[in-house]
Amino acid sequence: MTHILDRPIWSALQTAHADLAEGGKSARRYPPSIVPFAASADGTPESLDALENLPSQAESMILVESGPIAIPPGLAVVAEASVVQMVAERPHERLSDSRIQPLTEADAADMLALATLTKPGPFTLRAQSLGSFWGIRSEGRLVAMAGQRMRQTGFIELSGLCTHPDFQGRGLGTLLFRFVAGEISSSGDTAYLHAYATNTSAISLYQALGFRLRSEMNMRVVKRRT
Repeated sequence: MTHILDRPIWSALQTAHADLAEGGKSARRYPPSIVPFAASADGTPESLDALENLPSQAESMILVESGPIAIPPGLAVVAEASVVQMVAERPHERLSDSRIQPLTEADAADMLALATLTKPGPFTLRAQSLGSFWGIRSEGRLVAMAGQRMRQTGFIELSGLCTHPDFQGRGLGTLLFRFVAGEISSSGDTAYLHAYATNTSAISLYQALGFRLRSEMNMRVVKRRT
């Protein structure tokens, strides 16, 4: 039986993030200025043709699904990876810590700089269009952050977790992880996340923090053929 998280991009753009969707009934994507995620409705020729027509010549798109990903003939795979999807086993307690502050549009440049340095995954100046983010500053410098990305009915993705190298090993990432998981739980939704399958240390940490492996996922980065 198909789960709503088996095709997380399509299900998000069909439900909680439908207002952000570009495209139509056969293929959709997020605005590339927010995040380069896209998906076809299914593997039919009509849907694959619609997916192929979404990007411009210069744009790349990221596809993520639990099963094999059908690639239109006009798109080329330029990168691929195995990913795991993990889901919270139980609701997380809502935390309060004076070091954690909401991040706003005024923080966007600092957020992008931290994400560019630490590479938690696709990140743009408009990442906050997807959901709330929180961060910790030290002497005015943003040193750790985490927030929310894709949303489906009943689920919110915990994403963007990163800590500046100078501040790693102090528990800031774990604190923000637990904080965001608690915020998601307080809304009545279930937290989930994605991690590269090769990042075994992160996966072990997430398991220790109450997340279980739900599914192995395939990721493909595609561009128009030249």
